[in-house]
Amino acid sequence: MMMETLDLTSYNFYSSRLDMELISNIVEGFKEILEEDKKEKQPLFLKVKDNFIMNIARKVVQEKKKTFLIGITGESASGKTVFVDNTIQAVVKDKKEGIYTVIRCDDYYKDTSKELQQAGSYEELFKSGFSFDTPEVINLALMREHLLGLKQGQTVVSPRYDFKTCESHPDGDVKTPAKVILTEGLYVLNEEVRDIMDVKVYVFTPLNVIKERWYKRAISRGKTGEAADLQFKDVNKTAQQYIRPTYQIADCIINGMVTQEYIQEITDKMFKKLSEIIGG
Repeated sequence: MMMETLDLTSYNFYSSRLDMELISNIVEGFKEILEEDKKEKQPLFLKVKDNFIMNIARKVVQEKKKTFLIGITGESASGKTVFVDNTIQAVVKDKKEGIYTVIRCDDYYKDTSKELQQAGSYEELFKSGFSFDTPEVINLALMREHLLGLKQGQTVVSPRYDFKTCESHPDGDVKTPAKVILTEGLYVLNEEVRDIMDVKVYVFTPLNVIKERWYKRAISRGKTGEAADLQFKDVNKTAQQYIRPTYQIADCIINGMVTQEYIQEITDKMFKKLSEIIGG
């Protein structure tokens, strides 16, 4: 049996060597950032899976032309949107506005305006047992279709949902293909869509903080008094059943208690480190 010999004049040989060097540098750079983060009283990264950084580095270096889909989930009012918005601020600060697009799970709620009208009020709707926090009330099939479309280079139009009237409108925002797709919401790690995610992130926040944040937001969505109490009871119940278990499949767990400034600081460091190593 003849042994295979390496052709040292081959482009692929030197390309692979260069890739390995770039991957190694990214891994070491990100590890340094994570080690610094650990020293903080409120670190951003609470848990990172083995080989997570290596997998990120490989995708960045070896799959340059492919779209990177990052799914961010967590309980209602845990800080998912804050994390995404401040990551974007770091991207914009680094003058890379064209590299991302955002798909929000909240936009894909199904139209339940008839149910609300028939019940007469949110309070009566919740008393009937209706829930806004199960996978069935979100059009995950359409969200999956849009995410795959973006990954394949297609422009899509997301729906637009009104939390006060429970109406869903097809004329939402135009979403254009980009290098990075950030998608956030309760069910982005649901079994209907999680297989297409390149990175899975879970945002953890203590329940007492979630409760305080949730009630403040409920007012802006037209839910107060008993209606708010009934929905929050359901939110906690469905989180236990559907949301909390997904932390086990997440690649990393993010701290929902960190400040917006610190999110921007850490993500900015990561983008700068990538730019230093691979350019662009």
